[in-house]
Amino acid sequence: MANVTLAATLASDTRRFGRVALVHDWLAAYAGSEKVVEQILQLFPHADLYSIVDFFPESQRSVLGGKRARTSFIQHLPRARKSFRAYLPLMPLAIEQFDLSSYDLVISSSHAVAKGVLTGPHQVHVSYVHSPIRYAWDLQHQYLAEAGMQRGMKSWIVRLLLHYIRIWDQRTAHGVDAFVANSAFVGRRIRKAYGSEATVVYPPVDVERFELGTQHEDFYLIASRMVPYKRIPLIVEAFAAMPSRRLVVIGDGTDFARAKASATPNVTLLGYQPDAVLVDYMQRARAFVFAAEEDFGISVVEAQACGTPVIALGRGGVREIVIDSADPERGTGLFFEEQSVASIVDAVERFEQRPAFRGEVCRRNALRFTAERFKHEFMDVVERAMHDNKGFADTQPALQYRRSA
Repeated sequence: MANVTLAATLASDTRRFGRVALVHDWLAAYAGSEKVVEQILQLFPHADLYSIVDFFPESQRSVLGGKRARTSFIQHLPRARKSFRAYLPLMPLAIEQFDLSSYDLVISSSHAVAKGVLTGPHQVHVSYVHSPIRYAWDLQHQYLAEAGMQRGMKSWIVRLLLHYIRIWDQRTAHGVDAFVANSAFVGRRIRKAYGSEATVVYPPVDVERFELGTQHEDFYLIASRMVPYKRIPLIVEAFAAMPSRRLVVIGDGTDFARAKASATPNVTLLGYQPDAVLVDYMQRARAFVFAAEEDFGISVVEAQACGTPVIALGRGGVREIVIDSADPERGTGLFFEEQSVASIVDAVERFEQRPAFRGEVCRRNALRFTAERFKHEFMDVVERAMHDNKGFADTQPALQYRRSA
């Protein structure tokens, strides 16, 4: 009830910002970036919502406050519902067609092109960046390799396209008054891509949905979309090399067949599972295994909220979530250094040989990433941006927030 009251207080206070527009890249599923949109809409319930396309599941539209986005011409192109990402070359043009000139505050939630909306000098633009366009910047070569486009005419066409997207992406960074990064790792990407500093505000995680488990069993867990960069088949191969260690895999996607082909009897692939089953396995797992180089890593927070330690690749935003320490009052997991079978096997063996991690310590660490904390920190950035760029004067008493110990 306290959180509901707080949200209502914050939302009523945001009317003083004038007209607000919230721009998101595309609305097609309820994933990590959409959870950020959900929280921003709770802060600014009167905001108008814009998106390149809006194919959001009707059964989940309540998380958007029932709103439908104002969309671009891509919404009406052939096969857009299933293949809108194929229209990436048109997205910079599409995002620039939104007329936002009547708004006082523009907030973009961007992992592709949303931050490129056109704004004027009388407006304040705050951009929450989940990442600069990954496949156009530092991950270009990885994406080309995964798509089998390292050579040939098609490869050079795609490389040329990504070159021009980088130019556009860097140019439009000048239209942002305040950058917000979802991790310090992404903040470094923003500095390299745009030459700008960003305030880190970690994304909201519904940690209350994940209760502390008390009985951990003798199996390891992966729960993830099975897409190439998540490296699920690699983890399966590592456990195939450790027949005495059980692994449970939850999730579905394009790499499911590859993972299944590598599975041995000690590996159980459950495919997609409903939320209650996922939480149950997270609460009972010996450890959660994570091999992706992620911008943040919501599932890593969720596992720790269940009191489950994490064995993770020591790169990306996960280094800001997991605490690799021998101190039993601080440690919540351990890292491995390479995306390789040998590195994962070594990490699991080190995990087996060290004293057990404490579930209550893991959960306490996860509580750093609550939705309440996100609301306060994001609102602080917006208020500073309005003050710095429009002479905004806050006549309301400051809302106090005390971090959990």
